Amino acid sequence: MMSARLSKLTDDFKRLYGAAPAVIVKGPGRVDLMGIHTDYNGGFVLPVAVNLDVIAAGRLRDDKTVRVYSQNFETMSEFSLDSIEHDNVNKWSNYVRGMLKFISEAGIDLRGADIALHGNVPIGSGMSSSAAIEMATGVLFQSLLHFEMSGPDMALIGQKAENKFVGVNTGIMDQFISRLGKKDNVLFIDCRTLDYDLFPLDTSRYKIVVCDTMKRRGLVDSEYDLRRSQCEEAARLFAQWVPNVTQLRDVSSADFQAYKDKLPEVVRMRAEHVIYENERVLESRNVLKNGDFEKFGRLMNASHDSARDLYEVSCAELDAMAEVCRAAPGALCNRMAGAGFGGCSVSLVEDKFVEQFTSVVNVEYERKTSLKPNLYVCTAEDGASII
Repeated sequence: MMSARLSKLTDDFKRLYGAAPAVIVKGPGRVDLMGIHTDYNGGFVLPVAVNLDVIAAGRLRDDKTVRVYSQNFETMSEFSLDSIEHDNVNKWSNYVRGMLKFISEAGIDLRGADIALHGNVPIGSGMSSSAAIEMATGVLFQSLLHFEMSGPDMALIGQKAENKFVGVNTGIMDQFISRLGKKDNVLFIDCRTLDYDLFPLDTSRYKIVVCDTMKRRGLVDSEYDLRRSQCEEAARLFAQWVPNVTQLRDVSSADFQAYKDKLPEVVRMRAEHVIYENERVLESRNVLKNGDFEKFGRLMNASHDSARDLYEVSCAELDAMAEVCRAAPGALCNRMAGAGFGGCSVSLVEDKFVEQFTSVVNVEYERKTSLKPNLYVCTAEDGASII
């Protein structure tokens, strides 16, 4: 599959630009296994980079022009590094433009380039095709120009591109995992300090099956802002009773139990989810170190149920997918991925049952919802790198 994509991308590159690319890189998509809505509360997340990615081919030019072609959209976008503006027509190009704008502002002397892109990360599914483009762009230019930049710094530039240029208010997780993921590992990230660590996830024994509900996420922006303000309100209230609380990350489950009755009901529900979800992420590290997939699966199920019942970010399609997947052969769990309200969920499935699992889920989910799901059998892969 990858070799066919590389061959087609190289052929298109030669046809468009009259020469072969100097380098080809990939930026992977991701799925979060634990940590639903913990990131903007200064908490902990546990994502994995997967074998769905954006590949980027490029070669330098002798001027300041960047030409970037998308195979997916079959369009070309062109701009000058001297004046990087938002493109309202080819909106996909804004992830490239934003990266280059902020890499340049970080003091890197950029040159123009010819670029061609192809992605197989499903768009709008919550697997972060945007971070995949951003990290592919960053690593492509780093490979062409040989400048020094750490993985965390590049991830932060990607987040800035998304927040300040594209205009989407994301946390740091997506870019971090797309840049710093490692094969057969999950990445633990402390979203406050940006400390990170790797924990083993042997995907030869259990496959990560990403289940796209085909329900596109609707309410995310307004509901996201509302959840955020409810969490800030909870932290403000806890700060009256518990020393040194600035975010819900600073509140323990013991603190929560001591003061929960003083919180307004909805604020209490939001806080309960975030506080216990952070504890589930922290517990997951030891569980994975011990290779206890069954217990990890139980924690993933608890994560989904809490996000559904206490944080109220599920929807009928995600709940139907969870019910169908959990009952399917070989499944350890199923939980929503990303922000909720639609998009994807994720299961861990015993390798020998994967085929049975996917056929059962395809039939049963469509029977329940009249939607045909897309299922992706994934492995844990390296972050953005030269191919």
